[in-house]
Amino acid sequence: MSEPENVPPDVDLDKASPARLYDYFLGGKDNYPIDREAAERIRAVVPELEDIAWANRGFLQRAVHRLAALGIRQFIDVGAGLPTQNNTHQVAQAVDPAARVLYADNDPMVLAHARALLAGSPDTAAITADLREPEELLGQPAVRELIDFTQPVALLLVAVLHFIGDEDDPRGLIGRYLDALPPGSYLALSHGTADHQAPQALRAIDGVYSKATANAFFRTRDEITGFFDGLELLPPHEGSAPGVAFSGDWGADNPESSDNDGSRWVYCGVARVP
Repeated sequence: MSEPENVPPDVDLDKASPARLYDYFLGGKDNYPIDREAAERIRAVVPELEDIAWANRGFLQRAVHRLAALGIRQFIDVGAGLPTQNNTHQVAQAVDPAARVLYADNDPMVLAHARALLAGSPDTAAITADLREPEELLGQPAVRELIDFTQPVALLLVAVLHFIGDEDDPRGLIGRYLDALPPGSYLALSHGTADHQAPQALRAIDGVYSKATANAFFRTRDEITGFFDGLELLPPHEGSAPGVAFSGDWGADNPESSDNDGSRWVYCGVARVP
């Protein structure tokens, strides 16, 4: 596999990166030997690695499409990761070409590649920012120029909160973001879980991410559901009760066929701000 060209400044080639690992899981090319070696150590114990990544990716796409169908025309995708096929702006703008999408990530490689992808794409922007600094992220000029905070916004926190430890108060961070959004906005969130997973698989993942640029912190279904406290959770499927679901199941045409080992590594949900 050829190496990415024009490595951006501040990219650490001595540590695996969650964004580059995810890119590799999805079959991308924007990763380095350190990332591929780390990923293969996980795959040796977690053979469903690609299924985990693609199930999560499918949730993102289905959630964005549903929100756009509900009339949401503004999206803030925090922890967006490296660009791949059918990104947030492509899904949203397929519903309405005027939909606006702001991508944010703290990995300098993400910004470089996102800007190249978004060149010439209307109503999109990408910034470098840290999820743990909501006011600074939302206050950046590019955000204020693109997003109208008097109108509903979809906040996307997809496969990013499991890189935030309890010491950084993930629930409090969500609250600070939502405080900036008007009623009628939405939160779409997915999060890795250790529920019912084999100890050796969890050790393999921890062994990689504890040495990467960000560690991973899996949480239980109850903890992940708690991130939606005070919000109005949508049903994952027509006729189902509101709540969280496994990533492959949420919004799937056939939930039974979408259930697989990879899907059960991630819980997700979408909720309205009252």
